Amino acid sequence: MKFFSIAFAVLCLSCVTLFAQGKIDLQISDSIHEILDRNVGQTLELHLRSGEKIGGKVERLGDKLVFVSHVAGAEFYDAAVDLGEIAAVVVRARNQ
Repeated sequence: MKFFSIAFAVLCLSCVTLFAQGKIDLQISDSIHEILDRNVGQTLELHLRSGEKIGGKVERLGDKLVFVSHVAGAEFYDAAVDLGEIAAVVVRARNQ
């Protein structure tokens, strides 16, 4: 029984680290496009110049648009977001 308790604790602790994706590796000359390019496949939140937020998984990145799937709050929808409208990229970097 003690083995199962230890195994369960180790499993729980390893799963907690999956939710944090790591810090944004910011370079001096980076643009929104380059940050998104490094985070393709990751779940993040885009803050638009209008004040709206769109969270989801970055699927593809083009020259003018970013394709986001599994939109937060509307999981059955996808979004194409104009790169010029993105004011900030928010990535979960750590757990509480």
